Amino acid sequence: MTPRLKLDRIDVKILAELQRNGRITNVELADLVALSPSPCLMRVKKLQQAGYITGYSALIDVAKLGDTLTVFTEFTLKNHRQIDFARFQEALEKVDSCIECHLVSGGYDYLAKFVTSGIVDYQTIIEGLIDREVGIDKYFSFVVMKTPFVKTQIPLTRLFADRI
Repeated sequence: MTPRLKLDRIDVKILAELQRNGRITNVELADLVALSPSPCLMRVKKLQQAGYITGYSALIDVAKLGDTLTVFTEFTLKNHRQIDFARFQEALEKVDSCIECHLVSGGYDYLAKFVTSGIVDYQTIIEGLIDREVGIDKYFSFVVMKTPFVKTQIPLTRLFADRI
């Protein structure tokens, strides 16, 4: 494991700008964070090596490709041993339609987000998980009717301004 870097304001600004536009050129990025290109590139490489930058991807407008169904699902497990959590997480991670999984506090154990081709596809996935006996006690499904907005950027400069 790479040792954790002590980040400064410029590092956080670099991360924030790369969140906004992962395809930005190094020269443009350097200009935005008030560095010359060479030191900027060195910082980006250090941030990548330290694991702060875990990858780059394209944001896809899935609605342009066709209809989909988004479902949030609450899962409660039968047992709460570490092995039970690990078994469930491993099974859910193998479901390509499950795009988020969160262990949460409160009245249930996990909150997962599925994007499927429709209700039949979603139900087939859930039935498959139940048939595989991955420890599900109960689940509740919440079908998304409309998504007014989705933010893909975390407000890094606001969240970490007082820690730098």
